[in-house]
Amino acid sequence: MNRKPRLLALLSFLAFAFSHQAFGQEVLATDNRREVRHLDLTYSLPEYKTKEAWLARAAELRQQILVSAGLWPMPTKQPIKATIFGKLDRGDHTVEKVYFESYPGFYVTGNLYRPKNVTGPNDSTKKSPAVLCPHGHWAYGRLENQPLHSGPARAISFARQGYVAFSYDMVGYNDSSAISHQFANHNSTGVEALWGINLLGLQLWDSIRAVDFLLTLPEVDPARVACTGESGGGTQTFLLTAVDERIKVAAPVNMVSFLMQGGSLCENAPNLRIDTNNVEIASMMAPRPMMMVSATGDWTKNMLISEHPAVRSIYKLFGAEDKLTAIQIDAPHNYNQPSREAVYGWFAHWLLARAEATPIKERNVSIPSIPELLVYSSRSRPENELNEAQLTQALIEQRKRQLEESQPRTAADLPQFKDQFGPAFKFSLMAESPKAEELIVSPAEIQKSGNSTTTKLTISRRSKADRVELSLLQSGKPQSEKTVLVLAETEDAKRRDELMASLAAAGYAAATINIQPQAQNSEQARKYRYFTTYNRTDAANQVQDVLTAVAYLKGRSAKLSVIAIGKTGGLALLARGLTKIDGMIADAAELNSANDKDFLAQLPIPGIRRAGDFSTAVTLAPLTPLLIHNTGGKFRTEKISEIYRRLGRAEDFKVSLTTISNNDLLNWLSSN
Repeated sequence: MNRKPRLLALLSFLAFAFSHQAFGQEVLATDNRREVRHLDLTYSLPEYKTKEAWLARAAELRQQILVSAGLWPMPTKQPIKATIFGKLDRGDHTVEKVYFESYPGFYVTGNLYRPKNVTGPNDSTKKSPAVLCPHGHWAYGRLENQPLHSGPARAISFARQGYVAFSYDMVGYNDSSAISHQFANHNSTGVEALWGINLLGLQLWDSIRAVDFLLTLPEVDPARVACTGESGGGTQTFLLTAVDERIKVAAPVNMVSFLMQGGSLCENAPNLRIDTNNVEIASMMAPRPMMMVSATGDWTKNMLISEHPAVRSIYKLFGAEDKLTAIQIDAPHNYNQPSREAVYGWFAHWLLARAEATPIKERNVSIPSIPELLVYSSRSRPENELNEAQLTQALIEQRKRQLEESQPRTAADLPQFKDQFGPAFKFSLMAESPKAEELIVSPAEIQKSGNSTTTKLTISRRSKADRVELSLLQSGKPQSEKTVLVLAETEDAKRRDELMASLAAAGYAAATINIQPQAQNSEQARKYRYFTTYNRTDAANQVQDVLTAVAYLKGRSAKLSVIAIGKTGGLALLARGLTKIDGMIADAAELNSANDKDFLAQLPIPGIRRAGDFSTAVTLAPLTPLLIHNTGGKFRTEKISEIYRRLGRAEDFKVSLTTISNNDLLNWLSSN
């Protein structure tokens, strides 16, 4: 027997493996993805050495936030048709009631405070600055009026100083009572998470539309729009500034912290803080002016020595340190009068051309009565207002419609589709195809049995601390340049091993990886609130493992195909959307892919339906040969077939209702 080709192939494989072993860095003994992240860990801000590095990171974070909120691609904005009524003349300012639809049948409610008899930079011949006032989790929401916080006093004071102020309800508070503050609770087993439907996203959309509302007012200067809120409203403030450049000045109050990330549904959407935290998100305000307000009696107690220096490091990259400041008030969790006065001074410096940024004293404030402020105290609620079930269904239908309308009809449409749904897909999975230089590979363990050689090794991604255990089977025959990755869960191990032996006998290099079972997610989710806000689901980690293995194998093979057995077929199809695979055979395992509950049971990945799941994966990837079998008439392939047809590759896509034998899989593989 001529052993030279076999020896050369093995030496080539080992050279590749060792070339990717980072000097001084080894694959860890345990997979650190099993270390659960949660809202009460102490976090830190990575070091960014250049403005360009930060801008690239900030662009990714913006997409991650919007995808997490279900707002990428952005929903279609309907014209703002606000109802403004019930004006109270308060001498130096007016107060009005407002409601408008942010989504059809879902309403933003609040009060509009406008200045009167203003002189100086904001006289009647000039436009006024505007300020959004989201509120925290106080019992009376925007109407709370007590020493630790007064929403009306804040808005009235802004109006007296020359601002147009809009104080609006959190979902489930005061006039926004049609939808509860437990809407789309992703701590439960609902399907809303698949569609990117969550309370945080609903409130963030309200805030974006509130900016739109302010800009419909003829007296508002679009170049001078600000936002400030406390606690949950502080979270809303820095999330809005992160995704909406129209906010020019901001003051998040008592919420930017390394110690606690937010304890409410409206602050914790799935995928939001995977690999990030509130301080990094708040840093996205740079280089726009921002005041960070903290208190000695809550989780912002370390602001002056911890969070502020971290954010300042980002402002320094822009040479804009003068546009960031921080204060600390000796008080419990609050937005009290001293905090408000500090914000007034900071805002006036940047928005009213005031020379100094020192606090502005709050004059005695007379608060209107609750009936004078409640929008629906003397008016019926809108007839088309939706309840929670109706809103959920309306949002799902809207997202299905947006996906369908965006489908590429020709190759010329592909770039636009990829711009729209590529980020949605990527940040739903929170996965990526690693570059070769990012891989770390353990020393190979080689086992021989007759004419076969099995090579075992572990792959990790640099700085990710994950582990993918890979086995490669080669026969004694001279090896071709073709490798096949075979995926299977433990229950299908026998069929996998038989298939790999047949592949090796046919001259392929047959690889497989250890697919971790989906047990971690359900166990930890019961223990930690908002588990998916901070951690990838097991299914998402499985997709990443496939991508890591594919990246490694592509570095040693001219042609790489994937055969996915049983329930791994869905993982393979999703991984396909983030890398090029030369050929794929995916077992549909009779998944009812049109049924959200069935989909959730097998692939619980937040936002993946919103992103278009399998059809988007196929559309994003090069249209290489694809065979989907064992559909059982349940797994829908019409959209996939249509994509291949529209883009002129119809002959490369095949479907079978039943399971295809190993022999037939080999025949298909050899002919493609």
